[in-house]
Amino acid sequence: MAGERLLLVDDEPGLRQAVQAYLEDSGFEVQVASNAREGWELLQQTAPELVISDIMMPQVDGYQFLKQMREDSRFETLPVVFLTARGMTGDRIQGYQAGCDAYLSKPFDPDELVAIVSNLLARRAAANKAASDDTPDIADMARQIAEIRALLTQRGSVAQTPAPIKLDFTPREQSVLELVAEGLMNKEIARRLETSVRNVEKYVSRLFSKTGTNSRTELVRYALEHGLTK
Repeated sequence: MAGERLLLVDDEPGLRQAVQAYLEDSGFEVQVASNAREGWELLQQTAPELVISDIMMPQVDGYQFLKQMREDSRFETLPVVFLTARGMTGDRIQGYQAGCDAYLSKPFDPDELVAIVSNLLARRAAANKAASDDTPDIADMARQIAEIRALLTQRGSVAQTPAPIKLDFTPREQSVLELVAEGLMNKEIARRLETSVRNVEKYVSRLFSKTGTNSRTELVRYALEHGLTK
């Protein structure tokens, strides 16, 4: 996914420059900001594909910055990677509950960061393509709906196991998941939730990314197997 535009927000000049240089050497276009306020301005100007942000920053910390993004419809599903010196489990949980997509503790291997960024961008591209209703394949839609309804019919026979990782869905993501599990397509979900089809596509994309699935049928099966739907 080289060539994608990234936004890096960190108040440590040395780390910021080093990470920017490594990401650019890996083929990414990187805009940098020294604090969250500057990052917010650049975010609106440059429309990056992914944000990498420190958590511990003066005035506005990473959690507040992420909250600001998630409350704006333009950025509510934008992938965000947290970089922080705080690596305790509680801090990680707080980060995921705030809506970050990945969490990397300092010091870290820059190759790992590149791998995380590449994976998130690849998943986002694949999920956006799978979630799009712009030019739907009617036969494929009908097949997926039939498969989803078949899964729901045999819900009681689907063996449940704990999810391999703790998944923290936002209330809106959970609502979208429940409606996908009902066999509704994006336009129907958008009407039900009184939002835009584009926003629904973004939520479905995030659900694909968080669960490691690539189709609505896979998503519903995963949700049933791990008790993620009612």
